[in-house]
Amino acid sequence: MKRLNEVEDPRRRLLIQALTAGLFSAGLPGANALAASIFGSKPATLPVDQSVYRISGQATINGQEATLETRINPGDTVQTAKNSEIIFVVNGSHSMILRGDSHLVIESAKSTSGSLLINGLRLLTGKLLSVSRDTPMRVSTATATIGIRGTGFYVESDPALTYFCTCYGVTDIAANADPESKTTVESKHHDRPLYIVNDAGQGKNISNAPMINHTDQELALIEALVGRTTPFVFENDAYSTPRRDY
Repeated sequence: MKRLNEVEDPRRRLLIQALTAGLFSAGLPGANALAASIFGSKPATLPVDQSVYRISGQATINGQEATLETRINPGDTVQTAKNSEIIFVVNGSHSMILRGDSHLVIESAKSTSGSLLINGLRLLTGKLLSVSRDTPMRVSTATATIGIRGTGFYVESDPALTYFCTCYGVTDIAANADPESKTTVESKHHDRPLYIVNDAGQGKNISNAPMINHTDQELALIEALVGRTTPFVFENDAYSTPRRDY
């Protein structure tokens, strides 16, 4: 992961600095123009009738090619092609970045009023960064089941290994193959990333991991799309090392 001063595109480096400093929320014209030139629109709360903020490459919703006009709802399946990415919001409060070669099922349940809510995210393969607040749900992969209590998290899934970072908030993590391998993480700022596997032995299928492949700036971006900010304050320089030693 690159530090801020190692980002190749100078426009993107300036954008990260502006986002970190809160210039978008201040409505400064220069920052807004810069965001539009790189991301295609100002990173601010999406309109209620819009789900997709940006698509890079190719993404599909329920097998149909996604566009900026596509609506994404609980119950939908989102997939991305290689070297692609989609940034989107569901139900106005769940905001996500799905990276390339990913397959995500947004599981749904009906509320007492009959509307559809998200009650789970099933990441079959790929990489997902997500934020939500005050909304309990479940994240499942091939090797792990994670209870989310309203938080920011990053997850990578393949058939043999799950990487999970509780960026902030509280999560309950369990290995699917071993009821003895479970833990609760309370994190303020990427405090305890983990690997979860199936075959390390009883009580040993969860281990500490480094902090990889996601940034505070990305979290700030997707929080902005649902009208929130991250619960921590971070410096202009991006980080590139784990939050603790292992």
